[in-house]
Amino acid sequence: MTARDQPPATEETLAAHLGALGISAARHGHPPLHSVEQSRALRGTLPGAHTKNLFLKEKKGGFWLVCCLEDRAIRVKDVARAAGAKPPSFASADDLFARLGVRPGAVTPFALINDREVSVRLILDAQMMAHEILNFHPLHNEATLAISSDGLLRFLASTGHTPVMVDFDALDGLGCPTQT
Repeated sequence: MTARDQPPATEETLAAHLGALGISAARHGHPPLHSVEQSRALRGTLPGAHTKNLFLKEKKGGFWLVCCLEDRAIRVKDVARAAGAKPPSFASADDLFARLGVRPGAVTPFALINDREVSVRLILDAQMMAHEILNFHPLHNEATLAISSDGLLRFLASTGHTPVMVDFDALDGLGCPTQT
């Protein structure tokens, strides 16, 4: 059985993994959320940076997960260029589930726990990572986990994923984005 043939991790599996790493995460349950707009309407005063997460596919088959602040206007071509990727498009729901074990509306960096072959590259918004607390779905869209930015980096290292940090502020202001 290959790594991709294994069933995807559950929220309980994720919680156990974070606990084994000594990473604390506060769980906030809520009705299913499918968009940033729904999240804004229902989250109340949940502290920390709120995010959006995009799963992209290059024409030749490379996959990227982009995690940034929720209010970013993203030019996918510019983000890809900043990360050294070929221009991608949005990946299909089938590709998302096959690679990360989650469905649309639940895209999260925590899904990299399911990328056992470390075939998905990760782009993180450098300004997002400057926040002390980050909020992401825990492999489904009926809860949010608040985790420290350092905890997120430790989690990613445990999965074998090294993120590409991109200065999204530079992308907003320049035609030629920079990578940090």
